[in-house]
Formats: sequence, C-alpha cells, structure tokens
Amino acid sequence: MRRNKPDARLIGLPLVFAIAAGTPAWAAPVLVSSSNPFATCVIGGPGTNYLNAEVEPWVAVNPANPSNIIGVWQQDRWSNGGAHGLAAASSFDGGLTWTKPVAQPFSACAGGLGYERASDPWVSIGPDGTAYSVSISFNQSNNNNAVAAAVSKDGGLTWSNLSVIIANNEPTVQFFNDKESVTANPVKAGVAYAVWDRLELPNGNPYANLHTAAFRGPTFFAKTVDGGLTWSSPSVIVNVPSRQQTIGNQIVVNSQNGTLYDFFNLITPPFSKAAGKVAFIKSTDDGATWTKPRIIAGLETVSVVDPNTGEPVRTGDIIPEPAIDPATGQLYVVWQDSRFSGGLFDEIALSTSTDGGQTWSAPLRVNTPRGRPAFNPSVRVNSAGTVAVTYYDFRDLAPGDTTILPTNYWRTTSVDGAKSFGSELHLAGPFDMKTAPNAEGFFIGDYAGLDARGAAFLPFFMQTNSGNTANRTDVFAAP
Repeated sequence: MRRNKPDARLIGLPLVFAIAAGTPAWAAPVLVSSSNPFATCVIGGPGTNYLNAEVEPWVAVNPANPSNIIGVWQQDRWSNGGAHGLAAASSFDGGLTWTKPVAQPFSACAGGLGYERASDPWVSIGPDGTAYSVSISFNQSNNNNAVAAAVSKDGGLTWSNLSVIIANNEPTVQFFNDKESVTANPVKAGVAYAVWDRLELPNGNPYANLHTAAFRGPTFFAKTVDGGLTWSSPSVIVNVPSRQQTIGNQIVVNSQNGTLYDFFNLITPPFSKAAGKVAFIKSTDDGATWTKPRIIAGLETVSVVDPNTGEPVRTGDIIPEPAIDPATGQLYVVWQDSRFSGGLFDEIALSTSTDGGQTWSAPLRVNTPRGRPAFNPSVRVNSAGTVAVTYYDFRDLAPGDTTILPTNYWRTTSVDGAKSFGSELHLAGPFDMKTAPNAEGFFIGDYAGLDARGAAFLPFFMQTNSGNTANRTDVFAAP
C-alpha cells in the first residue's frame, strides 16, 4: 500500500542519529507494496482482519538475471493467524523500481486453492531463473490445511503449476503443517526442496498458535526435479519423540559438493521460550538420507516486549536463520538470544562453521549493544565473502515514553568470516511499532528478507506507517 505521512514525533530522527553517532545513512528505501490485490476480498472466517497490512516479507535475486528480484509477503494479516493471501512483486532493475503486486494462487481470495487463509511466504530462484514459492494454506472455520507450491518462469509476473505438496483436511484433524520454506538447488536447474514441521496432537488441531503445546512435531521434506511440475511424496527427515518438535526449517546447499543442510529450532521439554536449541541435519545424497540432529547452541530467547510498557511484540524469537558462503561452503546461522544481556532481553547471536558443521564457533553478539531488544535477524554472504546481518531494534525509545515504540532497521557486516562485525548501516526508521497489526503482539513478521546480489546486498523488510490504522504497514526494499 502507498506510504502515508509518518507520526510527526518520528520525522528526522534517523538523520539526527546518524550524524550524532557517525553511522552512515542508507538511501531512502523503495516502496514495494504499492497496491493490494485482495482489497475487495471478505473471505477468512472469524477474527480481526487488518486490511492493507502487509507482514513477513521474503526475497530472492535471480541468479540467471541479477537485475530481476522477486519479493513475497502476507497481504491483509489476520489477528489470529494468516492473511487474505500471499502477494508478490518483481523488480527488473536491481530493486530500484517494482511491478504492481500480484496475488499468488494460495488462497480463496486469489481464486486459487480454496483455503480461507495463507501464511509463511517464501521464494527461491534456481540457476535457470525458475522461481519456486510455497505457502501454508488453511481454514480458520475448520481444521483443513496444506503446504502448496507454485512456480514463475517470467521473473515473478505470473505464477503457475500450482501443486499441493501435502494436505491434512477433515477428518484428519490432529495435524497442522507449519512454517514451510523452499530452497532452489543453486547448480541443478529444475531441482528445489521444501521443508516444514507438522504438528500432531492425539485429537484436535493446535492451529500452530502455541508451538510447544504440540504433542509431536517432526520435520517433513519434499523435492521437485522437474521445475515444480511434480513434487515427491513427503517424508519425515527429523523424527522427534513425544513432546518434542522442530520449527523454522530452512535448507541451504553447498554449491561445491551438493551437501544439503537443514537448520531448525529443536524444542524439547521443559517447555519455555528458552527450551529451544539451534540445530541442523545434513544430507550428502540430495535428500535421500539425513544425519541425526546436531546441536549448535541453545536458543535462549526471552521474547520481545515494549521495554516501557511490557506489551508483547511478536518476532521470530524461535526461528534461526542460516546462510552459506557459495564460494567456500562456510556456514552461518543467526538467532535471537538473551545470553548477552544476562537474560534481560533478546539480541542477535551468530555462530559459524568452516568444516561442514563438524564444529561451530561460540555464539557472537552481532548487533551493537544499546540496552534494548534487537530482533528478526537475517544473514547472507555476498560474492566477495562479506557476511551481512540485518535486524530491528528499539534503541531510540526514550525512557518512560509509553505512547510510541520507535523502531529502526539496521545492517552490519563482517569481512573476516564472522570473527567480528562493524560498519553498522541505518536502513530505515524510526517507525512506530505500535501501528503494526496485533497478532499475539505487535507483528510485522517472524522474519525479513535479505539476499546477495553480486557484491551488494538487498534487504527486503517491513515498516509501519506510523499512526495510520487504515494502512498500517508496507513492504520496502533497500537496493
């Protein structure tokens, strides 16, 4: 949606801060969500719908044409899960300008699958330019849900080959498929991998709202070898016992030897936010067999709240984000962690491996410490081997101010293989997080997009339109 005038109290603060702290300012972000393809849709079931509110963006650069970039997001977020549908927009000039958003065929509002809502957008592009996108599609009025996929052959302008990878519809009410992602093989055209967790209860449906209440949550895997025309039958690749689950599964691929790594949060009793573990499995035979899970570190999140009011802010606090250096195979993973603050608030932790996951570095704090929460990290490695991490934080919140929650977006980089980070760059903000949709807290998504474009990086993220409740959020790129 078109950006509206921000809250007057926030105008000028990024520039003032940049001058005062010596932090370089980024060029103005480019608006991506210029219109709403679901503006007239009324499907969705019970709950509060935030019309024109976009959340949870993801982005991919086309390796066959790096000027082409595809971004996806949830459009019209519901308070109790999902959105009217998933939208996509494309750039053909490296992110400077974007096409009008189009509906992806994953929900009834899009005229595609008949599910009332869609969630968890993801996109990845193969070496031939084929774009793969996936969705969690589900009903709020009953227990029907599915993981679906579609492809684009024209840079994201149109989406076809709609496939249901797995569906659990009534009467199989004890299953809910959740938090899927898709990864295109970077060297094998036509090959892509989808992973997700499936929450299982003896009866009833957890609706993916309280993940740790799931009776069991194994990881499922499927792949395509024909450019998304067909997908393999789903198989379990992390088979957890009773009262354990995975979440946030993402695959990265070693371009040199073909090894697949699936990273996730392994949640075990006793249940709390700090019960998670950053973990991974790997496959050396293109997904046919996988190792047992290996633990990288504890995921010691305490969640995110407004430091002055205690109001919840829903973030990706249980979602680790991985990356791989395409030239060397060095692995990186970032997550939210409170260990650096003594358990007081979340910051950004990173661990790296130079030996294919055999050993991992001790968690390193990536964000500049400011005594405030930092959250929703993303990580990527460019063609020069530089590592970039993006994140939000609340550093501009004044003590005692309960009226607004000023939020900024940052990028920091490492040129020494993540031994240290610096050159913090201000990408966007401050904007008022309290304008965001409320979905178990102020919510702009469990993740934000970031990709490398040669030696450059392309952040793809959300901002609120401070104070504008008719158009609470928009998607932006920082080319």
